[in-house]
Amino acid sequence: MEETRGAGAGKARLRRVKAEGEDKLATLNLTPGLKVYGERLIEVDAAEYRMWDPVRSKLAAALLKGLKNLPIHEGGKVLYLGASTGTTVSHVSDLLGESGVVFAVEVAPRVAREFLEQVASKRSNVIPIVEDARRPERYRSVFSKVDVVYCDIAQPDQTEIALLNCRRHLSAGGSLLLIIKARSIDVLKDPDRVFKEEGDKIEAAGFKINQLIRLDPFDKDHALISAVWTE
Repeated sequence: MEETRGAGAGKARLRRVKAEGEDKLATLNLTPGLKVYGERLIEVDAAEYRMWDPVRSKLAAALLKGLKNLPIHEGGKVLYLGASTGTTVSHVSDLLGESGVVFAVEVAPRVAREFLEQVASKRSNVIPIVEDARRPERYRSVFSKVDVVYCDIAQPDQTEIALLNCRRHLSAGGSLLLIIKARSIDVLKDPDRVFKEEGDKIEAAGFKINQLIRLDPFDKDHALISAVWTE
């Protein structure tokens, strides 16, 4: 394995590496020796990194497809909607480091239980919230405004849910990373039209869209919108 980019300091939290002839991502493991979803562990500059699978994580897919200016940094605060079993949450946790925090919302009890056991109980910077993302006023453990709202929810009103949470918990000038699942919104409509319409909603709510990235071939008919709140 040959490191190609992102070397920076000895413990850069996100690296691009060459593996099996392909450009891949890896994050500095906050819990050395522990895996979350069977990912490969590698050592770079005497530090342990976890390979980040773009097939399992839409954020990794977006980065490999050209997402610029990732707003998730060491020491930051992230509100993550749709935590599921925690694959992407665990990498966000790596990026934030011990001084950051990710508030992770998941509504399905069975999925939340696995998330608690496999991720939240082992990472000090992950605060689990078992709640409906349509009710952000119930997040009693969110103790301050966040820098980023990340939303990955397969519901027809996924954009409205993201905006509802932004209005209550996102700091002024904060960022929104929204996964658009076109088939969850309208199975018959052209995905590009769905992406355009959801983007219009975001701009109407006071956001400036920086990028819209289709996630094919990793996730068919999915896109990520990166936006900044200008109000």
